[in-house]
Amino acid sequence: MRFDFPTLIVLLVFATGLIWAFDAAVLTRRRRAAAREGEGEAEGVAAAPPSRIVEYSKSFFPVFLIVLVLRSFIVEPFRIPSNSMMPTLLTGDFILVNKFNYGIRLPVIDTKVLDVGLPERGDIVVFRFPEDPSTPFIKRVVGVPGDRIAYYDKRLYVNDDPMEQSPVGRYVGVGSGAVMSGASLRVEHLADVEHHILVQPRARTVQGTAVVPEGHYFVLGDNRDNSRDSRYWGTVSEELLIGRAFRIWMNWDIGHGIDWKRIGKRID
Repeated sequence: MRFDFPTLIVLLVFATGLIWAFDAAVLTRRRRAAAREGEGEAEGVAAAPPSRIVEYSKSFFPVFLIVLVLRSFIVEPFRIPSNSMMPTLLTGDFILVNKFNYGIRLPVIDTKVLDVGLPERGDIVVFRFPEDPSTPFIKRVVGVPGDRIAYYDKRLYVNDDPMEQSPVGRYVGVGSGAVMSGASLRVEHLADVEHHILVQPRARTVQGTAVVPEGHYFVLGDNRDNSRDSRYWGTVSEELLIGRAFRIWMNWDIGHGIDWKRIGKRID
């Protein structure tokens, strides 16, 4: 079992809930019994108050429980640490991820208990990195089970069909993304989804063809020449999915300040 924030929250819920329940079932009766015995010796003896740890447990148990439910089953926040998803997501973006889209999983053990839906081409997904499940990654799904995916000469092919790219112009980056200024900004037409990508025509990249296995997904970064994705380490198992990114709630690029215009922006 990995030890991370979800594990910590589960332990806190269990510990505070257990203390609260033990106090309600055992300690409260003991305090009342002691108070009744004291009434025979002195008038107006009140039951002793709960200990400080019990009071803290009663106060924090609902808070921990709400956080656990929200993060495990509804929505979870993440921060973008790199430029691999530019221009869609920038370094310093704080995003919200819908945990419900791809099924309900039990916290910590990640066992799916309810099927809701599956990723589609074009979805931006957060998942646990196959080579190090303790590390969350974010990429765009370009291939679903059974797809034949190819990437040659800066162009994506799905089932032997080239995905159309429409040049927009030269990209002008800001903050940590300024290093990508001058890259080719293009609109890629991925089935019914249109999204922006960055391409550096002279940069070398991995090329090849792969068939997506059942229960797996082929993912790419929108910053095509600056992303380590399925071209390098293979497909993502459905068991590693965390959820779908849907909203930017804050942008704070350390050393470059806050970009207020990105707050609340929808992720497509």
